[in-house]
Amino acid sequence: MQRIGFIGVGVMGKPMVRNLMKYGYEVQIYTRTKSKVLDVISEGVAWRDSVAECVKDVDIVMTMVGYPKDVEEVYFGENGILNNVRKGTILIDFTTTSPKLSKRIYEAGKQKGLYVLDAPVSGGDTGARNATLSIMVGGDQDVFDRCYPVFKALGTNIIYEGPAGSGQHTKIANQIAIAGAIAGVCEALAYGRAAGLDLQTMLKSISAGAAGSWQMSNLAPKMIEGDFEPGFFIKHFIKDMQIAREEALDNEINLVILEKVLAMYRELADKTDSGDLGTQALIKYYVNASRGDA
Repeated sequence: MQRIGFIGVGVMGKPMVRNLMKYGYEVQIYTRTKSKVLDVISEGVAWRDSVAECVKDVDIVMTMVGYPKDVEEVYFGENGILNNVRKGTILIDFTTTSPKLSKRIYEAGKQKGLYVLDAPVSGGDTGARNATLSIMVGGDQDVFDRCYPVFKALGTNIIYEGPAGSGQHTKIANQIAIAGAIAGVCEALAYGRAAGLDLQTMLKSISAGAAGSWQMSNLAPKMIEGDFEPGFFIKHFIKDMQIAREEALDNEINLVILEKVLAMYRELADKTDSGDLGTQALIKYYVNASRGDA
């Protein structure tokens, strides 16, 4: 059974590590704050004191960190992955990051005899816990094929997208679509509330028809209940939308809806310090707007 070093054990990474263990993989981890992973350590995961220690003598390195700057540091830093893995190791980055950075990692890895895949995921913490993530993979097809059994421990919709960076481009398209969908759900709820409808009844009616979506089924009930616990952080969604915006500008595409939703999230995060809430907290923007605060 392959040995895995996993770096970045947070909201998404922790359940992914648990699912790898369920499939019998030997997993060792590193994350910035050890106290946050004492539970999985007690379940049998081996702790390592640094990135360098975590990636030595493993067959596969997996990363799930926060921002492009974190990806760059973890891979290119002096004590990072590229300087400390053995030749022939497979590197899989699950972080949503810049396609350009994914291509850089791929090329740097290739020069060192390493195999690199960019494999961002979608499905939130629920998908991570249930091993039902959608995994969008860029890199070499033969490496993807070799890793497919490992991906099966984590997700159900596992698709090879094309050469290095293609996984990230696909995830960007995913986030663009989510931006419009989640704003649409918020607007439907805002309208229903203003019209005096019972929101639970309204939601039951419209979610079963053409308006239905993952966002409506999973996040709208939380919006109604005022449950803003993060399955996916607002601050990370802002990061994703910023990457999408930059890539769109590079390709001379005007993403009108994305621009508006990004502006709403930025305003919400700046005015109410909501960056650590779940993306469903966008409904607060509409509540504030109805009070004249946005």
